[in-house]
Amino acid sequence: MPRRYTLQDFDFELPPELIAQHPAAERSGSRLLDGRSDPPVDRAFRDLPGLLHSGDLLVFNDTRVIRARLYGAKASGGAVEALVERVLPGPEGDSREVWAHLRASKSPKAGQVVRFHGRDGAAGPDGFDAEVLGRDGPDGGLFHLRFPRDAFALLERCGHVPLPPYITHADEEDDARRYQTVFARAPGAVAAPTAALHFDEAVLAGLRERGIGTAGVTLHVGAGTFQPVRVEDLSEHKMHSEWFEVPQATVDAIAATRAAGGRVLSVGTTTLRALESAAVDGTLRAGARETSIFITPGFEFRVVDLLLTNFHLPKSTLLMLVSAFSGFERMHALYAHAIAQRYRFFSYGDAMLLQRSSGPA
Repeated sequence: MPRRYTLQDFDFELPPELIAQHPAAERSGSRLLDGRSDPPVDRAFRDLPGLLHSGDLLVFNDTRVIRARLYGAKASGGAVEALVERVLPGPEGDSREVWAHLRASKSPKAGQVVRFHGRDGAAGPDGFDAEVLGRDGPDGGLFHLRFPRDAFALLERCGHVPLPPYITHADEEDDARRYQTVFARAPGAVAAPTAALHFDEAVLAGLRERGIGTAGVTLHVGAGTFQPVRVEDLSEHKMHSEWFEVPQATVDAIAATRAAGGRVLSVGTTTLRALESAAVDGTLRAGARETSIFITPGFEFRVVDLLLTNFHLPKSTLLMLVSAFSGFERMHALYAHAIAQRYRFFSYGDAMLLQRSSGPA
């Protein structure tokens, strides 16, 4: 019988000082734990091209992080903090409506107006009024807001970089650059695909020189990626929903890689979620849709051979995904090694290279 895992199986003690508060001085200056061998090997991230084979294919998530955090006030004067979860498509590209998380002493009601400040924090002319339309969204409980103009433009002007909750400093201009991949294209994420933050032009050039291909998907990472699982029985956990798209060109590139004997490397768990969601019926298919896939040990992977990932939060769905991919005992051993060797954890931390387990999870 396969092992039945509980929430406590994915807990571990992490010294707080190992939570990276700032990125490495250079993107590819991070460390890379090569977890494909036993024992694992401590490397530098810029070594990655030399660890792969000609004919391999790296698949990236090309989502772009939006300035999704807003600060403002209700008409009564009470403070409001918003985190825009999703900008809703509008007619002819005019996207004025959003779903957002709101924090306030008393939640605003439908029909009320919230005044959001400009980025300087003052309730001056750079701010704007948003109307509360109600509460809905794919996961329920999100506030439906209407902005007076294009939401992407207003967020760029007034919003703040939505740094994760474990990063304790307020967002700075350097975060606008470093909490974004060098190939970010499609705006819509409220969290970065962090494994891809390590790539710079030198590493990308090294991949090309070795005959290693690249392809893209888009998955707009939601705030739910940071939410810990709170139920002991994992089957009771309700996974958050995220929008993704796999282009036909990527499906074709993966098929060509397979036919030539190459391997598919997913850059990050968000890319893996998109690829495996698109192949959940057994065949990888192009297209755009929602996914709430919950990958835990025992999951049958159909697309990804190698995974490049950062180190994840205790009790998180992403830690469960990594355990499913590399093997449960293997995951615990690698995390213990990373802690002992003082690797830097989470979004601005170091990376790890994994091979799909061929044995039971």
